[in-house]
Amino acid sequence: MPDARTARTPGTIAARLPRVARPLQEFLSTETTGGILLLAATVAALCWVNAPFGDTYGDFWNTHIAIDLDVLTLNESLRVWVNDALMAVFFFVVGLEIKRELLRGELAGRRRAALPVAAALGGMIVPAAIYLAFNGGRAGSHGWGIPMATDIAFAVGVLSLLGRRVPLSLKIFLLALAIVDDLGAIAVIALFYSDGIDLAWLAGAGGMFVLTVVLARANVRHMPVYVAAGVVAWLATYESGVHPTIAGVILGLLTPATPYYNEDQLEDTAAGYAGEFQRGRAAATRDGDDRALAALRALEDLSRDSRAPLDRLEHALHPWTSYAVIPVFALANAGVALDADAISSAARSPVTGGVALGLMLGKPAGILLFSWLAVRLGLASLPGGARWPQVAGVAIVAGIGFTVSLFIGGLAFDDPALVDDAKIGILAGSAVMGAAGFLTLRAGSGRPPEAAEAAE
Repeated sequence: MPDARTARTPGTIAARLPRVARPLQEFLSTETTGGILLLAATVAALCWVNAPFGDTYGDFWNTHIAIDLDVLTLNESLRVWVNDALMAVFFFVVGLEIKRELLRGELAGRRRAALPVAAALGGMIVPAAIYLAFNGGRAGSHGWGIPMATDIAFAVGVLSLLGRRVPLSLKIFLLALAIVDDLGAIAVIALFYSDGIDLAWLAGAGGMFVLTVVLARANVRHMPVYVAAGVVAWLATYESGVHPTIAGVILGLLTPATPYYNEDQLEDTAAGYAGEFQRGRAAATRDGDDRALAALRALEDLSRDSRAPLDRLEHALHPWTSYAVIPVFALANAGVALDADAISSAARSPVTGGVALGLMLGKPAGILLFSWLAVRLGLASLPGGARWPQVAGVAIVAGIGFTVSLFIGGLAFDDPALVDDAKIGILAGSAVMGAAGFLTLRAGSGRPPEAAEAAE
């Protein structure tokens, strides 16, 4: 990666724009729209549960669907299919995002990664400690991982409301922080929310992961082969006792990040196919038309293979996870009764208090403390153009823990009452932090550049 002095030159900026700025803008746009759909799905789930026909919510999502594969039979509720199978696609995209950031994003160098990594560690450790202060030794102690997560879609949605008041560097910092947060949540799920490990099935899953690496190195490009290997890996992980979404993350991390053709090969090969197309059209015969059509198909394949599989898959799947998978997950899991009895019970519950305070106090305090230490010790510097009040606003926005928090809450507790208490804590804490973060960033960022120029 170029250093800071090189990055400021016009030529370098122009060269980097298509590769960095445009994909980032596309990512931010997708997450913003996904946040709106996620909010709509959450409201729909709450309305459904609290409507006069609220009993149908549980009946619908607890409907069992069985799949008989001869070797094994999968018989799970619709909610479990969403949480274990559909969410595996979401975590596959998370794995792609993590690998992209590690290779060429904000986590690609020690100095660049220091601040988001330190902030994310603080944002995981302090909320977990606050939760355990409320629930240590109690029935809800296993839920300490719930307030550790940051919801990217909602957090980016809050920043998007502020437009250009928030520097792009600060948005990138939040994305990098949230991605490290996701990595920590994945580790927590794998280590602490998986049980009854079956080593034989786990070895089978490992064999599928090795197979995908071998196929990639053998230059196999037929996507259905990888899909089949991924499905088998998911099944083996599911049967092993490790949560099956971990299979999605590992497959994402194993996805090749380099294209099959480099720029020189692309130019030379494309010129050859273009010449073949022109000669075929010039022949004005049936054989010539066939040759021209074959050349066009070859150019199409060449264009596809000139992009890294990681970039192609992230571009193709990210809208699906943001616009479909996550809203469906919210619809299946965010529903909780909010009548007087439920709210009164939650107000006395240490689980609700631990989750809410973990998000509202632990997240911003941990992020700010660890960020300040990283800057103070000279390990990192603030994002370009950002000030501490703005970093504080981002730390508050990072307290919006929704999707992964709900996910971990469902894994942590078998008691439906504890799950509902955790949901109320997540909803309350996330709502407060979204509003507080917006107001803090708006006050700390001043007027947008256009307004300031107009005033001058």
